[in-house]
Amino acid sequence: MPQKTRETPMMEQYLEYKKQYPDAFLLYRVGDFYEMFYDDAVKGSQILELTLTARNKKAGENIPMCGVPHHAIEGYIDTLVDKGYKVAVCDQLENPADAEGKMVKRGVTRVVTPGTIMDKSDQSKENNYITAITATKNVFGLAYADLSTGEVKVTSVENQLDLTNELQNLDTKETVVSGSFPQKYLDQLRKYGILISKIEELEENYTFDFSQIIDESEVSTVKLLISYLIKTQMRSLDHLKPAQSYETSSYLLMDHSAQSNLELFKNIRTNKKSGTLLWLLDETKTAMGSRLLKQWLARPLISVSKLKRRQHFVQVFLDNYFQRSSFQDYLTKVYDLERLAGRVAYGTVNGRDLIQLRTSLEQVPEIKSILLDIGDDELTTFVEKIDEVSDIRELIDKAIVEEAPISVTNGGLIKEGYDEQLDKYLDASKNGKQWLASLKAKEQELTGINNLKIGYNKVFGYYIEVSHANTDKVPEDRYQRKQTLVNAERYITPELKDKESLILEAEEKSKSLEYHLFDQIRKKVKDQIRRIQALANILSQLDVLQSFSVISEEYHYVAPEFIDDHELQIVNGRHPVVEKVLSNNSYIPNDVNFDNQTDILLITGPNMSGKSTYMRQMALTVIMAQIGCFVPAESAKMPIFDHIFTRIGAADDLISGDSTFMVEMREANDALKNATANSLIIFDEIGRGTATYDGMALAQAIIEYIDKHVNAMTMFSTHYHELTELEEQLPGLRNVHVDASEENGDLVFLHKVLPGPADKSYGIHVAKLAGLPDDVLSRATKILSSLEETSVHTTTSDSIKEPAASEPMPVVKPEPKVEPVADDSEIATEDDDAQLSLFPEVTQKVKKISTKETQVIKEISNQDLMGMTPMEAMNLIYQWQKKLK
Repeated sequence: MPQKTRETPMMEQYLEYKKQYPDAFLLYRVGDFYEMFYDDAVKGSQILELTLTARNKKAGENIPMCGVPHHAIEGYIDTLVDKGYKVAVCDQLENPADAEGKMVKRGVTRVVTPGTIMDKSDQSKENNYITAITATKNVFGLAYADLSTGEVKVTSVENQLDLTNELQNLDTKETVVSGSFPQKYLDQLRKYGILISKIEELEENYTFDFSQIIDESEVSTVKLLISYLIKTQMRSLDHLKPAQSYETSSYLLMDHSAQSNLELFKNIRTNKKSGTLLWLLDETKTAMGSRLLKQWLARPLISVSKLKRRQHFVQVFLDNYFQRSSFQDYLTKVYDLERLAGRVAYGTVNGRDLIQLRTSLEQVPEIKSILLDIGDDELTTFVEKIDEVSDIRELIDKAIVEEAPISVTNGGLIKEGYDEQLDKYLDASKNGKQWLASLKAKEQELTGINNLKIGYNKVFGYYIEVSHANTDKVPEDRYQRKQTLVNAERYITPELKDKESLILEAEEKSKSLEYHLFDQIRKKVKDQIRRIQALANILSQLDVLQSFSVISEEYHYVAPEFIDDHELQIVNGRHPVVEKVLSNNSYIPNDVNFDNQTDILLITGPNMSGKSTYMRQMALTVIMAQIGCFVPAESAKMPIFDHIFTRIGAADDLISGDSTFMVEMREANDALKNATANSLIIFDEIGRGTATYDGMALAQAIIEYIDKHVNAMTMFSTHYHELTELEEQLPGLRNVHVDASEENGDLVFLHKVLPGPADKSYGIHVAKLAGLPDDVLSRATKILSSLEETSVHTTTSDSIKEPAASEPMPVVKPEPKVEPVADDSEIATEDDDAQLSLFPEVTQKVKKISTKETQVIKEISNQDLMGMTPMEAMNLIYQWQKKLK
């Protein structure tokens, strides 16, 4: 883009504003269009699929240009912001007719960014969080806000991993930093598609409530965020609630990976809400209730008293079906009070929004009466806090017409009887129109011109229109020709011009007065925003709790009992989402038991038998219990968990460039280092991402480490059947298996969890279910038999034989290729037993052990493996492998 231009003053004005917003698309108002120029036009035309044109062609220096109609601008802004861009809107600040030949005054009136976009109807049940982060030597400050609802919160985290997890859990699209923020952290955040916005100077002249924040670094982080919002929004932000500080440790912690693995909010396969825990639990009746449910799911409680309070309300709704149904009927008519309050403060509220607010407030007295009639003391205490905000309801009811127009400047907004002066203007305008109608009838009678019309335009005002076929009937003494058209002539009369000024004055003054009155009403509503937000908070909580009761009643959930002991008993537990999909009668329930002596359940069984479902079921039950919902079981006793760690699935991390196995080890390492005795660990097939012996060694070492150092409740599924022998060595480990049976060579999944280890893996049977060719299955069966026979001769019964690092994995000699023959005679082949020879004959010479191998063997014998972390063991194995190579 050129620094200077020889072009018109308008382009100079454009470039001046573009310098102020170099990182945004500048939409520049010109007449009825918003135009983009230079690089913005080239890129914008591609993204928005617009025709790229040019201006300044005569000067020989084409300026790329494209534009969008002013009335359609919001859709184009949404498209740009959805793709991660910022948009600065430059409006005309005066009527071009008043510019008197000078450049029209313009200015940027708002900047829309991914974190500040408002009023997206397709995301009414979603929060749109913008975040700000600061960094000191020992801590990161993290503040976030939803501009549409006014929510503002702040916390501190100790490391980059925790920071990234919080940002991912918030699903933030934009993060604000200061100019001094370390670049190395920003590069990592950009990999996750987060837009980084920088601000150099903080705003000082604003009022905001920091009273609930003690930590000065957190105050600084919130100031950074608020400064950015003031700079970009350029309007009142009075709806922002006081910033609340929170500790992540005050909730049940789950990193982004755990939330994803457990499918709390998005289905892993479809990336949609359907098939998730949120999908199951969301029987809310309002958008604000749905958003609150998602917040509760993201941050389950660890306070028993708060959980018991929620459970109590759920039980009250369960016990009072008819009152609950009536409550739901009224709640359905409540609009999104949080976002209505935001639009009021933001200055974008219109007449229809205020009618929605009035309609919502009309439901509150009925809701309050229904809930008080239940007669529960604790619910009564909670409901009595409801402020009906009746003064605002009465104001809107008195002032705003029922079918209010969208525009707030074209009149037709204020009810008759609200303002005396407005009534006079409206009466004059109404009488003027009646006078015009009578004038038309009179002139038609006097002239004999039956198709005579009276019309209006902004240039000539009111006029009489006569077709050319009837101009000979026009009385020349009263009619003055004003305009000639193709098919008609237009005239004025002294009588018409005199009345015109009265009519137009009444219409113009009525519109101006209506907007003034509407602005006064809006300000009165704005003064009560805190009351509306408090009402929204109570109604959304009640909405979520009644949703829990609906789900609990439909699927026969029970209230879990929280106990202080380190034990857990779930009788006939079910996976809530799978149960909903399959229907109640199809799902096979299972118990989960951890007694005081058991920390680890080692789960074996064939693929597809339900091991992963069994473990996810346990985690989802814990989460449901710790948000205050009832749980899918016949009965449930459990402690309060502080953290859930998961290692499920086989996903790599393309963003970080990590392999599947590296991701597996990172997640395992996170659990081993951060889990406490009050945590829940879900490990599904640890070790399968590497060679068999490496994987089995790591799996055993991890199990032993959890048993010795962590003592967290752990569910560990595996195909390494050798690990089941650990039950005899580790007092905290107990074997369970998912049962299956073999009938006539076919595998039947029973989906029932029973004590003890599985007898075998049934891998070939699962392959048969997948439809592999019979030749493949037959050959695999022969190879398996040979391997199992070899295993009998090479392992001992009382321990797991750990192979030396140099020992190769046994490979079965391939069958010879069979050439097709002309006839159907039987093809002679080698003896099957000879083909399955796995090792050299005993008569062959045995290779001597080298010096390096002797040294490695000595090192192995001298190591204290039980005292090592899994990562230390991996490093040692790697060093030994290097020596041997």
